[in-house]
Amino acid sequence: MSLVYCLADVYNQAQRIAPEREDQRLSLNIPLWQYVKQQNRPGPNQKITMQNIPCKVENIEALTKNVSRITLIPSQTVKFNPGQYLRVILAENDKRPFSIANAPREDGRLELHIGAEPGNKYAGEVLQCIRDKEKITIDGGHGKAFLHRETLKPIVLVAGGTGYSYTSAILQQLLTSPLKEPVFLYWGGRNIDDLYAYQELCKLDKKYSRFRFIPVVENPPTNWQGKTGWVHKAVLADFVSLAPYQVYIAGRFEMAGVAREEFHQQGLLLKNLYGDAFEFI
Repeated sequence: MSLVYCLADVYNQAQRIAPEREDQRLSLNIPLWQYVKQQNRPGPNQKITMQNIPCKVENIEALTKNVSRITLIPSQTVKFNPGQYLRVILAENDKRPFSIANAPREDGRLELHIGAEPGNKYAGEVLQCIRDKEKITIDGGHGKAFLHRETLKPIVLVAGGTGYSYTSAILQQLLTSPLKEPVFLYWGGRNIDDLYAYQELCKLDKKYSRFRFIPVVENPPTNWQGKTGWVHKAVLADFVSLAPYQVYIAGRFEMAGVAREEFHQQGLLLKNLYGDAFEFI
């Protein structure tokens, strides 16, 4: 995921995307949370204030063997836009970003999807802290890649892995009112079981005439009739031109970088492309 798409998934995975952006590379030797901290450090005459908010951990639910849904009850209302992220505060100099997986709710609850594969210390340490203490401290919302509706355009949501959490929040908000423009959600994973909201999204696809869910798997099961391969390639195959669309993307940095270049070549205006990764690559 990238900042926008569960940053846990991109810990130490950021790497060069295009030669002309060599000056903006992320070093594989620098943890992502540290890089984010360095890039967001205030200048000498600038102060950044963000209130720390204690949260009770209401529920931890296993979505797959490596992905957990965390439901938080904050001690006060967290103001955020769909598509923004919060930071879990492990220490004053250790604040780790995760996408908020829901649109703002009346009850104020927050949802995170944390993917912690073996060896992923970035997410694993956060998940262990949540299990041990049953409470965490956060701040947020952060990020510029939230849902923008200044003008109505058809929307393409693109998610890789737990990057779905970012697109989930945006989709939830869009479905709070009748859709006036088409919305497409492309969600890619290694296996069909990695698409942990597959059944739910298939139901939404049937319920809303202007919403389409397109799953994309790298290792398809027997008799799979859907799309295979890389998720951004599936988008390119389906649209002759992306010029009329807004695109919101969440996944590993290398996927987001390649998608930006290829979507632009297929007509997408870069001002209509949103993803927290693009603040860093």
